[in-house]
Amino acid sequence: MSVQVENLEKNMAKLTIEVAAEEVEKAIQAAYLKEKGKISMPGFRKGKVPRKMIEKMYGEAVFYEDAANTLIQENYPAAVEESGIDIVSRPTIDVVQIESGKPFIFTAEVAVRPEVKLGKYLGVQVTKIDTSVSDEEVEAAVEKERNNNARTVTVTDRPIANGDTAVIDFEGFVDGVAFEGGKGENHPLEIGSHSFIDTFEDQLVGKNAGDEVEVNVTFPEKYQAADLAGKPAMFKVKIHEVKCKELPELNDEFAQDVSEFDTLEEYKADVKKHLEVEKENEAKKTKEDEAIQKIIDKSTMEIPEAMIETQCENMVNEFAQRLAQSGLSMEQYMQFSGLTLDKLKEQVRPEAETRIKSSLVLEQIAKDEKIEITDEELDAEIEKMAAQYGMEADKLKEYIGDNEKESMKRDLAVTKAVDLIMENVKERAKAKSKKEKEAEEKEGTEE
Repeated sequence: MSVQVENLEKNMAKLTIEVAAEEVEKAIQAAYLKEKGKISMPGFRKGKVPRKMIEKMYGEAVFYEDAANTLIQENYPAAVEESGIDIVSRPTIDVVQIESGKPFIFTAEVAVRPEVKLGKYLGVQVTKIDTSVSDEEVEAAVEKERNNNARTVTVTDRPIANGDTAVIDFEGFVDGVAFEGGKGENHPLEIGSHSFIDTFEDQLVGKNAGDEVEVNVTFPEKYQAADLAGKPAMFKVKIHEVKCKELPELNDEFAQDVSEFDTLEEYKADVKKHLEVEKENEAKKTKEDEAIQKIIDKSTMEIPEAMIETQCENMVNEFAQRLAQSGLSMEQYMQFSGLTLDKLKEQVRPEAETRIKSSLVLEQIAKDEKIEITDEELDAEIEKMAAQYGMEADKLKEYIGDNEKESMKRDLAVTKAVDLIMENVKERAKAKSKKEKEAEEKEGTEE
């Protein structure tokens, strides 16, 4: 195999890869052996038709596509390594030549890691963030826990109110005709959640279990189902049951039920500590993001489009995996949301660009500051991972290849680069709004 590299504009490169004719013959033969069992021809038993006969019948190129795929998969990774360039996108492959008895030639157009010219990265100014926790925030957290521990009871002595859950059957009609997807049975609808369109939920307030109600609404102008967008609709609704939450009393017994503490006072003090830790972690992340964004703004880099496209694809795949964990396929999500794959990529693109720029800037800082990760630091990180997975560190090491170890070292170097930036930041108070200044002036006058 031989590789030629041609540098293109905008941090792109083209690899021209040539594979020996003998390898082409092996790949064609392998394709024949794989497919021959599916091919029938008069005078031959299935799976016994000679390759030459198949090629004569269907053309010499009958096995070329399978052979080309095999040759690309086998040779592209080695070609990347031999090229010595830092590739940051999936390749765009083009087959130049495939023919029995001749070398196989294909090209791969790829994005190359762009050069970064850093701006100022030490002594960056970030906004100081107040991490104190108010009594109101503690009360709100405790109230949330009360709601989480509420009992659901059936309401029989009053009509539906906001916050209740109505168990309903419904069927929707437009111009007197039932429409697809507009019917449901025993659906639990939380009143006030705004999960149904327009004023649907509001029109159930004041109604009782057993009532049959006609609900009139109008679909939004930009509704996902184009045939319903902007149209008035009538829903026939049967209310089977009304339920509400019954909150536990806020006392020492509640504290004992939801925590390890004996008194409500001790429980609230612990809630406050947890909120303080959360706020400090959030503030740390917010200040890191602000500092990195300011460094990005002062730095220059030309990001190839293929690199952004690859990052968008990765993010969409991550999203699909999260959906799958919740039992929803990407196809179902796109049907419910009205989005297409292209629209989803368009939505994640700004975040994809930010991720790329952050990564490039931090890696360049690590390089300029000569931040290197020792084998001992890598081992310590593997031990942390092993503890999370409930494995022995030595066993986990066996599963981690050299490429993964290098990737881990890069990630650790980036973490150190972030630490370096944050150790040198200068905090400044948030600029006060006009209203805040006026309130302070008024308070001073009253005093």
